[in-house]
Amino acid sequence: MDEGIIQDGTVATDLTKVKGLWEQRERIAEASVREGVAYAYDVSLPLSVYYDLVEVVRERVKDVAKCTIGFGHIGDGNLHFEIIADSHSTDLLNLIEPFVFDWTASHKGSISAEHGLGFKKAQYIYHSKSSVAVDFMKNIKKLFDSNNILNPYKTLP
Repeated sequence: MDEGIIQDGTVATDLTKVKGLWEQRERIAEASVREGVAYAYDVSLPLSVYYDLVEVVRERVKDVAKCTIGFGHIGDGNLHFEIIADSHSTDLLNLIEPFVFDWTASHKGSISAEHGLGFKKAQYIYHSKSSVAVDFMKNIKKLFDSNNILNPYKTLP
């Protein structure tokens, strides 16, 4: 805040305030679902462009989506954001993907952050990771999980 990077914020100084902040954060996803269908993303970005993706996507989908929100933990650059619509829409999804992954990669971010690659993003890993990096990840997975019992079916391409 002293450097002008953060304009407004809250610092929790005791356990009660910490719990209250986490409760608010956890309820965002619950509130989103009540508003409609939420297209949810979990990326990491450099702090210099941390919230820019939310604003760019908000402008991109403004005629199709109800709203676009962003939240996360700025300390590690992890951004969660959701695009909320009345119903599932192929047109909306085509506006979002692969645009989100390309934009993230072009700003030196990662399409796989706190919640990992998961089922849906495996085909997009090469948007932010090189073939060498993906091969390295596969080797680590094989080393520590040779029987593929940890998160089965959630695999690299």
